[in-house]
Amino acid sequence: MYRSKKFEDLTISDDFMFGIVMRDPKNCKPFLETILNVKISRIDYPEDQKTINLSLDAKSIRLDVYVEDDSNTVYNIEMQNGHHENLPKRTRYYQGIIDLNLLDKGMDYTQLKQSFVIFVCTFDPFHIGRHVYTFENRCVEDPDLSLNDGTQKIILNTKGIFDDVRPELKRLLNFIDGRQPEDSFTQDLSEAVEAAKRNKKWRHDYMTLQMAYDEKYHEGLVNGIQQGRENGIVEEKEDTARRMLSSGKYSNTEISEITGLPMEQIQTLKKSL
Repeated sequence: MYRSKKFEDLTISDDFMFGIVMRDPKNCKPFLETILNVKISRIDYPEDQKTINLSLDAKSIRLDVYVEDDSNTVYNIEMQNGHHENLPKRTRYYQGIIDLNLLDKGMDYTQLKQSFVIFVCTFDPFHIGRHVYTFENRCVEDPDLSLNDGTQKIILNTKGIFDDVRPELKRLLNFIDGRQPEDSFTQDLSEAVEAAKRNKKWRHDYMTLQMAYDEKYHEGLVNGIQQGRENGIVEEKEDTARRMLSSGKYSNTEISEITGLPMEQIQTLKKSL
């Protein structure tokens, strides 16, 4: 069930707060350097990415953090709190957003910049225990052969159990996971979070966003979709439909008329038996 979170309770693991903190290059640049173990001389925020998009449309183009450096590389960083079953497809979707954004600016595909899609997860999406999972396109028949298409996807896991990352990255992941700062950088991030909480504009923007989410959620209740499931009405109808299907005495049309469930749902239930 959807629950709104108070602004003063936000941490860096909340995507809204993460987006605020990473708008400052003093935070975002060392964040990327810690993850990638590289030195970045400068990062820039494209003009159309300087404000946090408050869109509620799940299919809208909304990037938590999108920056470019002076080495022809773009970075998209996303904070992920929910256990998304389609996380790999989500990385593919975000990669497509980046490429389309570059091509829309008139760039030829041969000029596409090197790009990193980075998901920071507060859970282990692969249940293996690693702190970091790095993916790039390689030949199935010859894994040593890289496609060299300039893309890389990195999924970080704050719940890792292996000794598989550098100490500075481990301290960063620990901080995101809710532990106290262990070095100067995580202390800086902690102070940035507290400073954001004192910012009236960010508080107002967050409240506006939450009000919109609340309206969208309650609209679902009014439509009877969420309310029906929470009250067990839909589940009861589905159970009835399953029993009728199992008996073999009723047609799909009869079951639909008796339970009120649409034909498509009856057919789905029949396939699941």
